[in-house]
Amino acid sequence: MGAVKTKRMPRAVREQQMLDAAVQIFGQRGYMAASMDEIAELAGVSKPLVYLYLNSKEDLFTACIRREAKALVEAVRAGVRRDLPADRQLWEGLGAFFAHTARNPDAWAVLHLQARTHGEPFAAEVAAMREEIVAFVTQLILAAAREAHRDPDLPEREVAGLAEALVGAAESLAAWANATPGVTARQAAATMMNFAWAGLGDLMAGRPWSPPEERAGTQVEERAGTQVE
Repeated sequence: MGAVKTKRMPRAVREQQMLDAAVQIFGQRGYMAASMDEIAELAGVSKPLVYLYLNSKEDLFTACIRREAKALVEAVRAGVRRDLPADRQLWEGLGAFFAHTARNPDAWAVLHLQARTHGEPFAAEVAAMREEIVAFVTQLILAAAREAHRDPDLPEREVAGLAEALVGAAESLAAWANATPGVTARQAAATMMNFAWAGLGDLMAGRPWSPPEERAGTQVEERAGTQVE
């Protein structure tokens, strides 16, 4: 009788196993402390095979960033139904974001912390992901603002800063939520809505906050008037 032949695992499947292991090690130990030996052992393959598939530690880390960035962007896009009111769209988008980062804490650690602190090539990969999310949020807010103000030509620059601020706050809140026991994705999304929509809702209704007006020279005059005689 001939020898029993074992079925070979497809390269794509084996590579995903390696990336799964790498994301876990990089996310928990950090890029510098992570070793290819640990990653290979967790993936159940030899270290030479990891190098054969993914060339180097740097290339492996880059592949992890790209895969997890793509997954996060797709999760946020899939979570928003564009036929809903603006506040519901934002709520569902935030819910998808926080649910994904909660389910994948190691991946979020790779994207939010590790990739940003270990050199320009890695940081640039994350920056590209962030730009895509900001662009998506900008269009979401812009559509709502144009509808609320009945102005289809409202410039994008009017809401671009709001999108940047919203994404930045959501990123920080996700890191806090993942590090704080008992905080659910829904609670994080609700916190973000309470923080953001109170202001955005007023903007949509044409009630923006404005800084108090100051008369030229008023502060100088007041300071001069308090001099000790």
